[in-house]
Amino acid sequence: MSQATPTATRRLSNLLYRRPNLYLALLLVPPLIWFGAIYLGSLLSLLWQGFYTFDDFTMAVTPQLTLGNFTALFNPSNFDIILRTLSMAIAVSIASATLAFPIAYYMARYTSGKTKAFFYIAVMMPMWASYIVKAYAWTLLLAKGGVAQWFVQQLSLAPVLQFILEIPGVGGSTLSTSHLGRFLVFVYIWLPFMILPIQASLERLPPSLLQASADLGARPRQTFTQVILPLSVPGIAAGSIFTFSLTLGDFIVPQLVGPPGYFIGSMVYAQQGAIGNMPMAAAFTLVPIVLIAIYLSMVKRLGAFDAL
Repeated sequence: MSQATPTATRRLSNLLYRRPNLYLALLLVPPLIWFGAIYLGSLLSLLWQGFYTFDDFTMAVTPQLTLGNFTALFNPSNFDIILRTLSMAIAVSIASATLAFPIAYYMARYTSGKTKAFFYIAVMMPMWASYIVKAYAWTLLLAKGGVAQWFVQQLSLAPVLQFILEIPGVGGSTLSTSHLGRFLVFVYIWLPFMILPIQASLERLPPSLLQASADLGARPRQTFTQVILPLSVPGIAAGSIFTFSLTLGDFIVPQLVGPPGYFIGSMVYAQQGAIGNMPMAAAFTLVPIVLIAIYLSMVKRLGAFDAL
């Protein structure tokens, strides 16, 4: 018996070595079953409930199938929520890319050793703190009489801020009650997710390519616009996947910061929790899935998946 076990183990090892596809299947099948049963199964079950009927009088959900929940998404009030969330996700992605690129470029081209490690820690350190704690902290920073207002007054920018807050679609009495404050919080929270992919794509640029550009007589601005920036597009697209999708589904920041008004995530939370209208919540859940699928198909053409 002492020799039987090693022999059986050796035979199994030889079998897996000769058939690598079988070995790969044994490794992938358990997590795929878990992924399919737990994640996809629960998601499909949730989406299926979008066809159920919610009785406004009895506040009960019945399994009577209807398309009314999905057609209700195109009502003016619901469609406005979708457009508000989509516009915020796009704005946050653009602003994050604009702020992240100089930081990522400096990390990739001008730092090494301990300096690069310091930048990595500095970028990732906000991610170590609790998301809810950061959101609540920003409500204090942006509140009337808070740190943000103090800086605005010290820089003599109060008239400029007041002018911005009076713009339709941005306004509010303070930063903490405006879409601008909500936008700032989103950019702060998701910025590290944009910096790291861009930095990784810039580090993969061969120095010889930049030297060749200089040898051919290109000026630094031409090298940046015609060599560096086009080759960093996959990293920017990869980072935008995180900023776009995370903003699209967030429900905590819209509740804590900014004027009253639902986003897709907060609408799902309200329909499911406060009202108990699970079919309508399931219908709203389909919206970010569709939008993210469309967005992924767009950034895939930019090489975003190769930069992840």
